[in-house]
Amino acid sequence: MRIFVTGPSGWIGSALVPELLQAGHEVVALARSDASAGALKAAGAEVHHGSLDDVDALRSAAAASDGVIHLAYKHQEAFSGDFATAMDADRRAIEVFGEVLAGSDRPLVIASGLAGLPPGKPATEDDVPDATSPGGGRTLSAQAALALADRGVRSSCVRLPPTVHGDGDPGFVARLIGMARKHGASGYIGDGANHWPAVHRLDAARLFRLALEGAPAGSVLHGVAEEGVPTRAIAEAIGRGLGLPAVSVAPDAAEAYFGWLALLFGLDVQASSTRTQRLLGWQPTHHALVEDLDKGHYFNES
Repeated sequence: MRIFVTGPSGWIGSALVPELLQAGHEVVALARSDASAGALKAAGAEVHHGSLDDVDALRSAAAASDGVIHLAYKHQEAFSGDFATAMDADRRAIEVFGEVLAGSDRPLVIASGLAGLPPGKPATEDDVPDATSPGGGRTLSAQAALALADRGVRSSCVRLPPTVHGDGDPGFVARLIGMARKHGASGYIGDGANHWPAVHRLDAARLFRLALEGAPAGSVLHGVAEEGVPTRAIAEAIGRGLGLPAVSVAPDAAEAYFGWLALLFGLDVQASSTRTQRLLGWQPTHHALVEDLDKGHYFNES
């Protein structure tokens, strides 16, 4: 298939492009900069110049493709706490893809998150995240995409954990490491018994390909290898890597230590991917999160 990919130079996208190419698909990759375009061409993708805000570029590329995988997200805005801007752009792009793909039964696979799922037990693909919870706003984008199944789009949503880890990870774990360096200790909130699920980047990329190829319309998928890693275990692994103590941060002091990330690091999220694995034959095979942290690459300051 000829697949249009947004966010192809990002953390997951840069693993997805070779995954798709190796499986025999053609990749049309959205590129904002000449540097990204050059890297994508070198990887074997066809470049389509534009950005997430360029509606015409999104529309024309989707119209000329056999399917779309939408990974692009305004992470810079989100990581600075401006989730509204990031989520608005995400939903607008999904609406454009829906207009183009309607009635064609072509696949649209989007990335979403697990934040906002009911705490206290491993959530399943049937559970619906609370869109008003910290980090749960991407639920609205997921709902918009899944609703396209009624309009003749083979839409599916891959819910990803807070940490999609691996060598070169620029995400939340990297920010936790930066905070530990800044404070001279690796913090967790309260007793650190709350959980974060996790998945390796390469396992996540493979799941997106499998969803593109075979997920039924309206599918919710969980890109989860570990159902829930205690945040204290994450903090202790960061402490080992930096040679710093792991310390409890009182809930009322969490914002001072973690900034806006306190809301997310304080969540208790557990999620199962049993149904996803059974549906698509997906089996995570790469390193677990703590094992990945203990390999040491997260702590190379270069």
